Amino acid sequence: MTDMSNANPATARAGTGLGLDGKRVVVTGAAGGLGRAFALGFAAAGAKLLVADIRPEGIDETVALIRASGGIAEAVTVDVTSAASCAALAEAARAAYGGADVLINNAAIYAGLERRPFEEIDEAVFDRVMAVNVKGVWQMSRALTPLMRENGGGAIVNIASATVFSGSPQWMHYVASKGAVIAMSRSMARELGADGIRVNVIAPGFTLTEASLGLIEDAASYGVTRGALQRASDPADMVGGALYLASPLAGFVTGQTVVIDGGRQFI
Repeated sequence: MTDMSNANPATARAGTGLGLDGKRVVVTGAAGGLGRAFALGFAAAGAKLLVADIRPEGIDETVALIRASGGIAEAVTVDVTSAASCAALAEAARAAYGGADVLINNAAIYAGLERRPFEEIDEAVFDRVMAVNVKGVWQMSRALTPLMRENGGGAIVNIASATVFSGSPQWMHYVASKGAVIAMSRSMARELGADGIRVNVIAPGFTLTEASLGLIEDAASYGVTRGALQRASDPADMVGGALYLASPLAGFVTGQTVVIDGGRQFI
């Protein structure tokens, strides 16, 4: 499979018809993997990107890829567990683009997590997963929501995981954190609807990111036969869902979770 996280978006730039041209989009966890794929996909749709991650070298590379294709992007280093860092990112969005229209909450701890029975999960690891994967979504959302209110609306797309529905064993801290993302998103959707801010979730199935390749041996064939579409998933497979949920095409969609896993959950 081809890893589209480094794809050149130039060929898709104009005329996508998604209504995202000129929209100001913040993507967290965009130093690589799914986050980079989201950033490149929105840039291809004509959006202006604020590329955020705790890893400065990765976001600089993502920005360079976008600019090389004629897109608009700025890099911001952020620690999503820190209220002050998230507030600084919001100010950076205001300074760079005058605000923000879309937030993709993709930052999460996944790479390097060790599978083990839930009784044996280290408390510090559990707390760190919750801090980034759950608290980080809350911190970023509350930092960016005021900018969207100023605009009269916006869209938040939170990235969960299809493991919530399969109950993946020996992975409880990660599964629980992503379940919390879905629960928070439903509550946020109810609270923010009056402000014209839509909140939805993408729950990816197992996807061939750098992190996945490092976690599972023979990742390219992992679970393929369980799906209706019997192939491995690339980061690019998740991008269409995010573009749709952030666009006016989904203008009456909020509080929803879209599972993108090639049909593995119903087999």
